[in-house]
Amino acid sequence: MCGVTDALAEPQIRIDDHLNGTESDGLAEEVREGLSRPLKELPPKLFYDDRGSRLFDRITHLPEYYPTRSERQILNRRAPEIVEASGAEELVDLGSGFASKTRALLYAMAGAGSLRRYVPVDVSQLVVERCAEELCEVYPGLRVHGLIGDFQRDLRHIPDGRRRMIAFLGGTIGNLHPEERGRFFRAVRELMSGDDTLLLGTDLVKDVEELEAAYNDSEGLTADFNRNALRVLNRELGANFPVERFEHVAFFNEARAWIEMRLRSLDDRVVHLDGAGIRVELDAGEDIRTEISAKFTPEAVARDLERSGLRVDRFWTDDDDRFGLSLASPA
Repeated sequence: MCGVTDALAEPQIRIDDHLNGTESDGLAEEVREGLSRPLKELPPKLFYDDRGSRLFDRITHLPEYYPTRSERQILNRRAPEIVEASGAEELVDLGSGFASKTRALLYAMAGAGSLRRYVPVDVSQLVVERCAEELCEVYPGLRVHGLIGDFQRDLRHIPDGRRRMIAFLGGTIGNLHPEERGRFFRAVRELMSGDDTLLLGTDLVKDVEELEAAYNDSEGLTADFNRNALRVLNRELGANFPVERFEHVAFFNEARAWIEMRLRSLDDRVVHLDGAGIRVELDAGEDIRTEISAKFTPEAVARDLERSGLRVDRFWTDDDDRFGLSLASPA
């Protein structure tokens, strides 16, 4: 189906779990560290439980939220060109979800007869398993080596391969602080061989009004999505955040070229997080930062990658130059 070559073996699924039940311990440590900062901060991974993932899917269909739509336009139009330029035979999908962002690439690789293996990386065992089973039905003979893990901690566990395209899409790179981005790119470069490539999705700098509208939708879905981080803390770490007493705030920080999402306490209060062994004092009007979303120029993307030993070979944008896809290789 879709041009998959006859040389492929029978479908094979292998899934490695590198969280090993340590996810809650790691989360407690991250939360303790983040809430001890002068500007309290929570990791954006807290958004994405089942409820949060469903909310985000609804957000991507809102008229104000352009990033998913813009990136999908590039992938749908350029996937064969991307695959040809990369020469890829394997696709490593960081933060894969259900492969919704990468299906156009898989289809193009299969159509070119080059699809050998798919490596989805996600923190959700359920997501990885369902994705593997579905794709092996769609592409007979495809090998899937799933990895349950965190893309910031577990890159070293990605299996060796040849002619791999490592995809990091959705603008997720913008959620990392500059020093975290540098560590991430260096880690990716270390696992790449000379015939591997990196396909990176980045949201581009644009009109401030358009940027802020994407994170302050009229239906209030993003506000609900933002507050979902507190619901996850209440459930996973035994916290007692009164979720509805926190206001959603999102704005563009021009000095840092990123959107900030915050939750603002409407009251003075003390919150206990029993699972993290801490108590947190909040003043009325005090913010907890839940996400940054950096916006880039093509030149900034190239500089970030060059510092880590990668060069940009190709760069594509959508029709309105809202979003960019970079194909990079070892320098």
